[in-house]
Amino acid sequence: MCGIVGLFLKDPALEPALGEMLAGMLVTMTDRGPDSAGLALYGPQENGVAKITVQSDDPAAFEGLDTALAEALGGPVALSAAGSHAVLRLDAARAGEAPAALASLRPGMRITSRGETIEIYKEVGLPADVAARFGVAGMAGTHGIGHTRMATESAVTTRGAHPFSTAPDQCLVHNGSLSNHHNLRRQLARAGVAVETENDSEVAAAYLTWRMQEGASLGDALEQALDDLDGFFTFVVGTRDGFGVVRDPIACKPAVMAETDAYVAFGSEYRALVDLPGIEAARVWEPEPATVYFWTR
Repeated sequence: MCGIVGLFLKDPALEPALGEMLAGMLVTMTDRGPDSAGLALYGPQENGVAKITVQSDDPAAFEGLDTALAEALGGPVALSAAGSHAVLRLDAARAGEAPAALASLRPGMRITSRGETIEIYKEVGLPADVAARFGVAGMAGTHGIGHTRMATESAVTTRGAHPFSTAPDQCLVHNGSLSNHHNLRRQLARAGVAVETENDSEVAAAYLTWRMQEGASLGDALEQALDDLDGFFTFVVGTRDGFGVVRDPIACKPAVMAETDAYVAFGSEYRALVDLPGIEAARVWEPEPATVYFWTR
């Protein structure tokens, strides 16, 4: 079943409360998926700095990682840990070398996101517990998306939790099921786009990455997805500059959106939006089937 949420802030005055609002929206969707939960938050770009969010089943693996990685890359690395996740900040010019260095230094460590603005936190457990574990309510940012999962096609693991990120500053959450994801995996493999889990939602994220690598805009990639992806789906996609929403042509999965002068919000159900400021005056609507919506800065 799953529950998904998204929030794009137009009013900078709301940015300090992004984490609090987004976590609250996701907690409201808990009964749509109690297996695992995750949030992607986008913050302001730091000049010349890249961020890599990593996850480890043993948080002790973070000890000394900043020093070891700095030596491997030949430049400074800052590390801030929160539970099973840590955010590494490093010279953007060296960011492309970091995944290989991390694989060598900490073979069991996983990268959940990389880019200039994105941080992803996800774990097995209820949304309230996951958000509290990482201190999400205290995080600021410009926009973000979240997911609470009811596993139907793959195991309940941290790796299988949403959001999925398959390119810098890009991520996706999904409510639904794809019927042709095995064929897509083979197509993506031939194109050199890696898919690491059994989750069909990661295939969808990788598909959009591939389309954009081929030169499509996010809007064009979402339009092409309507032709190439079979099944029932509602996607919310985050990028460095904004987010997009698309539903399949049948649109059997619930979705609702709201827009004010201060924000655009998405929820699997309207109750995810009821505590947002000014919601009583918002324009509220159900996204049309096979229609792409996106907002950018």
